[in-house]
Amino acid sequence: MSERAVLAGGCFWGMQDLIRKLPGVISTRVGYTGGDVANATYRNHGTHAEGIEIFFDPARISYRRLLEFFFQIHDPTTVNRQGNDIGLSYRSAIYYCDDAQKAEALRTIADVEASGLWPGKVVTEVEPVGDFWEAEPEHQDYLKRFPQGYTCHFPRADWVLPRKAAETDA
Repeated sequence: MSERAVLAGGCFWGMQDLIRKLPGVISTRVGYTGGDVANATYRNHGTHAEGIEIFFDPARISYRRLLEFFFQIHDPTTVNRQGNDIGLSYRSAIYYCDDAQKAEALRTIADVEASGLWPGKVVTEVEPVGDFWEAEPEHQDYLKRFPQGYTCHFPRADWVLPRKAAETDA
């Protein structure tokens, strides 16, 4: 049985390219979420963020591990910005699907804050999931089709929360 996660952390191309490769991730699609426009499109997405919808196997990868990776591949300390991408569309947000995801998001943010590894205070929004408007076909798997395309996402080796002995991947 799969679970769903919806995250926003800047340009959706780079997030999708890295997250889709994680063991336990079943599928991903990019789109617009967290805003005010019905049937959002690239040209008209109002206050929506560029986001990624992830379906994953919780027996292979936990929601916590997804969130930890999310915090490693984008900068959650910049308001409405990732790299050269500036604006509300590029905000950092976790759109939780249930109370358990909300609690895990808040715990993970607290652990990121307490670690002192990130360059500032986490500004990631934590909001209930709403509509997810799938982006146009040319945006889906963009970096798979154009490996040299633009991205501002990359794993940061020094932005990794310490693992506890009792923790596993799932």
